Amino acid sequence: MKSAGAGGRPAGGPALDGAIAAQSATLAFGARRLWEALTFTVPRGEFLVVLGPNGAGKTSLLRVLLGLQRLTSGSVLIDGRPPRRGDPRIGYVAQYRAIDPDLPVLGRDLVGFGLDGHRWGGGLRSRASAARIEEALDLVGARSYADTPVGRLSGGEQQRLRIAQALVSGPGLLLCDEPLQSLDLHYQRVVVEQIADWNRRRGATVIFVTHDINPVLPAVNRVLLLARRRWALGAVDEVLTAETLSRLYDAPVDVLRHEGRLLIVGADLGAHEHETVLDAGDHA
Repeated sequence: MKSAGAGGRPAGGPALDGAIAAQSATLAFGARRLWEALTFTVPRGEFLVVLGPNGAGKTSLLRVLLGLQRLTSGSVLIDGRPPRRGDPRIGYVAQYRAIDPDLPVLGRDLVGFGLDGHRWGGGLRSRASAARIEEALDLVGARSYADTPVGRLSGGEQQRLRIAQALVSGPGLLLCDEPLQSLDLHYQRVVVEQIADWNRRRGATVIFVTHDINPVLPAVNRVLLLARRRWALGAVDEVLTAETLSRLYDAPVDVLRHEGRLLIVGADLGAHEHETVLDAGDHA
């Protein structure tokens, strides 16, 4: 396991040939530092889960990878190059948002925006583009409601379409920001299975931000935990321990395991946190 306190660094630097390589990356807004000296490599094909309390900078990390947010210091490379806006190598699944039921957009059109949403105006799609949309719909099992207005679909169905939209361009890196939020247990399992299947079959890299590790336990390779400017990186059983969490949070934390699930119990772990140190969302 690699870990660091505020301002600390793990031994060694990252390999620069990974899907993502961060070197001494620090992000601050004025006097407020979200994380600092963040140094790690994500190998191609890894499923990395990002956890942390509200305001720890999880969404901000995704924004850096998307080229939407500059680091305060340090560097991040994606396939050896700096992040840039609109990178076709990257797919993005945003946090769940309810869609206006009267929005006149069909399911397949929403998916198609992943190919041509950056263009002005309408127009007929090419045969190749139409085929890629159908393939993406099949990947997430959404063909049966592809011609239904998206606002009239359930939250789980809408989220499947958002995943298809993120995958339709065939990205090598998929960034997921709380994709399970507001979904029931059935659809949480379905969404995780679809993303994990893409990860395995395509050898794609997945960065998955979530507030609950349990739904993604079968898929995760490693965990990056961000907390109070500190961070820890490693396998689930290395990072999500009472010792590591108590050190990162400067507070007693217990980790209970029951029937393949984790319950993390701590004291004074921030707003929106009661029994778990993992938050309900991050908009830093």
